[in-house]
Amino acid sequence: MALKTDRADPQVRALLDEMAAQPPLTTLTVAEARVRPAVFAAAPRAVGSVVQRGFPGPAGVLPVRIYRPATPRPHAALVYFHGGGWVVGSLDAADALCRDISALASCAVVSVDYRLAPETKFPGAVDDAYAAVSWVARAADELGIDRKRVAVGGSSAGGNLAAVAALMARERGTPAIAFQLLIVPVTDLRFATGSHEEFAEGYGLTRADMRWYAERYVRTPEDAEDPHASVLRAPDLHNLPPALVITAECDPLRDEGEAFAARLRESGVKAEARRYPGMFHGFLGFPTRLDQARRAIDDIALGLKEALAGR
Repeated sequence: MALKTDRADPQVRALLDEMAAQPPLTTLTVAEARVRPAVFAAAPRAVGSVVQRGFPGPAGVLPVRIYRPATPRPHAALVYFHGGGWVVGSLDAADALCRDISALASCAVVSVDYRLAPETKFPGAVDDAYAAVSWVARAADELGIDRKRVAVGGSSAGGNLAAVAALMARERGTPAIAFQLLIVPVTDLRFATGSHEEFAEGYGLTRADMRWYAERYVRTPEDAEDPHASVLRAPDLHNLPPALVITAECDPLRDEGEAFAARLRESGVKAEARRYPGMFHGFLGFPTRLDQARRAIDDIALGLKEALAGR
């Protein structure tokens, strides 16, 4: 697509040009979307250990992958939800970033394989996310985790699930969550912000893609108005955990992520929104190609480490 003014960093534009050879998401079936090859995969970083297991979820056993640094237990922990529009994505797709966070932030990362749409529509993934955080808190001693230092986090749709899990924990009074790490999160299923207009096409993720995902995630249009789907619409954001919100300049989701951070601050919650200029929605998946992706991963690890230190 020819753009009148290209806002993408040159490194990003080269990557997007490679990605443009793939068929548009909106032309694919769910099965086809789930097997689309990645343009580039980062080499995995070594961590202390990686263990795959399961826990009793709302509708059966849910798989999790637990990454640990090579430091003594108990560890602080990040309960992590992968991206993919609630429709695609997997533990494997999140593997490289989870390894980076575990090693660089010196914390355990519990990556959750929540149920996907359209087989399981809203609020199935939300129920799984809350169940996962609750299980980590309950099983903290068994897992070698400090239950006072448990954070939630995720990317894109996973950032949505992390924020909603924190909201549900406040609503239900348990578990205690120390921090939110929200990476290019979905916070409002209206998709009507200025960044959705400005970056609707030509920067990887499109507004049409987001509508494709949402149509498969929610059961009815009314679901999209539920704060457990569109967390930005929650009437009360007081007493939520502090947050770091990562946004990318050339991302349709940029404005809604930054708006959520602003609403948290207005509600008395410590929240930082950090925007990476010239980057696109999926930039963190390419740390060997994008200088700012490497910088963002270091920033994320440092922010998480500082937030969970000595609580």
